[in-house]
Order: sequence, then C-alpha cells, then structure tokens
Amino acid sequence: MLTCVSFLGGAISYPDMPVSFQPWASGLESTHSYYSNAPGPSYDSPYLPVQQEYSTQQQVSIFESSTSPSYQDCSVAVTEQSMASSWPHLGPSQNTQHIYCSPMDSLKLDEARSLLRRMDYSRATCQDEDGDTILHIYTAKGLREYAIAAAERLREVGGLDAKEHKGKTALLVAVTANQPEIVQDLLSLGADINACDFKGQTALHLAAHYGFPAVLQAILSGRPNVNLEARNFEGMTPLHCAAISHSVTMKASAAAPADVGLQAKADEKLSCVQMLLIAGASLLSQEIKSNKTVLHLAVKEGNIKLVDYLLGICLQNMKDFVNMKAHGHTALHMAAGLHGNPNQEKILQLLLDRGGDPSIRNLENDQPAHLLQSGPQGERLKFMLKRRSSSRSGRTRNNLDHL
Repeated sequence: MLTCVSFLGGAISYPDMPVSFQPWASGLESTHSYYSNAPGPSYDSPYLPVQQEYSTQQQVSIFESSTSPSYQDCSVAVTEQSMASSWPHLGPSQNTQHIYCSPMDSLKLDEARSLLRRMDYSRATCQDEDGDTILHIYTAKGLREYAIAAAERLREVGGLDAKEHKGKTALLVAVTANQPEIVQDLLSLGADINACDFKGQTALHLAAHYGFPAVLQAILSGRPNVNLEARNFEGMTPLHCAAISHSVTMKASAAAPADVGLQAKADEKLSCVQMLLIAGASLLSQEIKSNKTVLHLAVKEGNIKLVDYLLGICLQNMKDFVNMKAHGHTALHMAAGLHGNPNQEKILQLLLDRGGDPSIRNLENDQPAHLLQSGPQGERLKFMLKRRSSSRSGRTRNNLDHL
C-alpha cells in the first residue's frame, strides 16, 4: 500500500494504485569520494497514466491554455557567436548549439491536464513516503506533457519545489534524468533554479557531473539568476564538478580506447566545462577543502586534454593562475608528482610555457624538481625544470641591470 502525505498535512492511502519499479540509467559514475552514492534515484511509478494512443495531428512547440501561462520557445542559443569565438577548442557546431524541443502534442497535453483535473486533490498534490510527488515521477519517466500538467497543479499549492527524500526537487530530477525539455518547462513555470539536494548539489552541479550539455544549455540560457559559483557541501562549484567528471571519463577512455561511446562522453563533458566558463564561471575559484582550482584538479589526474584547454584560454593573469597554490602546491608540483604518467612531461612543458615558476617552494620547502621520480626520466625532467628556472633568473638579472 502506498501512503501519501499531503502538503496540507495528513496521510492518504492508495491501495488501488499499482506500483512498478523501473530504474533508469544515469551517466558514468565517478570514483571520486564526492560522487560515492552518486545522484541518480530510481522512482516507483504509481501515478503513470494509462497508456493510450494520442493523435499527433496537432503538434505545437509553443503552447497556451486558458488555465496556464504561455511557454517560451524551446529554441535557445547557448551563447552569442562573438562570445564563443574568443574561446579555444570550441568548434563551430558548439558555437551555435541550440536546444530544439521535440514538438509538443497538444492533445496529449490536454489529456494530461484533464487527468489532473479529474484526479483527487490529495493524489495530485501529495508526497509519498519517499517524498516523491506526482511531478517527480512524471519527470523521472520523461512524460513531458504530464509533468507540465502536474507542475501547473503543484504550483497552485506552492509545491513546485517540493523535495523528495534525497532533497531533490522535480527540477533536479529532470536534470539527473537528462530531460532538457522538462528542465526548461519547469524553469518557465518558476521552479527554483538554485535549489539544492541533501548534498548541496544544484542543477548546475548535477548537469556538470553527468555531462549533459543540452540540460546545461537549458539551465544557462536566459537565466541571469543562476548561481555559477554555488558550493555543494564538499565546497565545489559546478566547474570543479565538471573537471573531476571529465577526468574520470578520460581515464576510462584511455583504458578502453576502442570505446567510441566513452570518447563521445568525454567530449560532452569537456563541452560542459567550456559552457560554464563562457557563462562566466571563474577559473580562479578554489574548492574549499583543498584549495584546488580546475587546473590543479586536471593536472593531478594527468588529464592532458583538459590541461591543454585551460591553458589555451586567453587570461590576462594567466601566470598568476598557473602559479596559484593549493595547500602550498602549485600545478607544477602536482605535475612533478605524476610518476609514470605518460602525459607528465607534456603537462610540465605546457605549464612552463604558460608561466609556471619552477622556483616556487611548497609548505615542505620543496621545489617541483624535488618531487620528480628517480631514474633517467626524472633526471631529464629535472634538467628541463632547472634550465627554465635558470632562464627565468637570467631574465630577472638582465632586467635589474637594465634598470
């Protein structure tokens, strides 16, 4: 028996509502501690409508009704061409990405609204024992028209942002289920764009972690009140989450180079990093627990693709960015510790080329050269660092002599 708790209080039983379990797949999970027990709930479906055939003769992308506001056109640009063109590695297809919502079936939407009107008030507005509303369930199943009808009904009683047992609103469920159209519908109806779950994860955190570019577009497009620097309870911004998740997929792709699906997923996650930066996320933000920037996070994992992208950005204070410390360690220190990583030398060279200072010492008074591995490879890299350090010292002396 399913028991629902109404927003107005009280409990209602629904013995006549069949419950079926049908989990839906989420994105690639990270092994990072932050992503243990990762967000990806499965939902029972006691509220699913009776399956029936709907006419598709009347298709509309912008729909209106006498009982609800008109919805915005679903074609939304990520960013202006002039803005995107200033960022490296952003291909033409990514410059002009749009969300094109599938056509809305007006008859199905009418049927959904009719179903919600006929439904018992408590059924339409209650939360079950897991905190799920009918909107959570329709959203998780991707039933767009029914989600809209339920959202309209719940908005009337102040339940649009009701949270289930893991703290997720219907908007967060739509993000995790990779439903960009429903995300945009809920935002158009007034869902809280900065709502967070019990781990402090906002819609941006979840979209960035799972690597869902279309969902990220729906959140970022025309939403000036979205908090790009929101911190989850691990002290990370959405940009940090995107960087960590990209590194996880890059590692998996390196272990299975023939898996084109992993390669495509890595590209999607990199595009999420790009989109967040274009939207205004700060490269200089440091996660609270370790003070790492996205560059530290990428270097630590030996993620050459992300390091190359970040260092290719035109940043006025790039030298300061490269030499930022995370608990005393610069990115060069972290690169020096990548013993046996095939990308170690290339990452070191990239950092040096962008102003990395090999003379900086960490809290243990070690320079990056002191952290290199032993053996021929370590000696060769040490020579490279010392040569750059000597070159920098020579330039400084020449500048002082000139003065």
